[in-house]
Amino acid sequence: MDYMFQSGFLGTRAPFFMDFVMIIVALLPLLVMGAISMAKVKAYRLHAIVQNIIFIISVIVVGYFEYGVRAGGGFETFIEESHASHSYSLYVLIFHIVVATLSLVIWIKTLWSARGATKSSNLPGSHSQNHKKIGKLTFLGICLTSFTGIWVYILLFVY
Repeated sequence: MDYMFQSGFLGTRAPFFMDFVMIIVALLPLLVMGAISMAKVKAYRLHAIVQNIIFIISVIVVGYFEYGVRAGGGFETFIEESHASHSYSLYVLIFHIVVATLSLVIWIKTLWSARGATKSSNLPGSHSQNHKKIGKLTFLGICLTSFTGIWVYILLFVY
């Protein structure tokens, strides 16, 4: 796993694993938007499959990221070379973690309730409006997670 800590490919101070995760984080809202567009054209089965695949890949990427952060020395090690304020960067990181955790919980709830509603033949159907509402909240959370993740990356490796 030494490759993880070699220089990244985005031209910043970030190691490879951070650049890789950054690309996934930046693309995540677009991928989810693509999955949502499938539901809009009534390709519900494909929408469900793609949403589940995106979720599973996201969880794997988060695990890869967490391993890299821990093995790489954590926030304190990564902030050392940054010109950003330590306390400001830490606040942004905490905000990102809170947003990401809440988004993950909402995303899990959305997928779980959709699975149950589909099994009971309420989706599409009577559960559709509720699913659409919580889906929008999930998408907002994913967008905010992406934005704050990019913000942390910039503070640690660009600034």
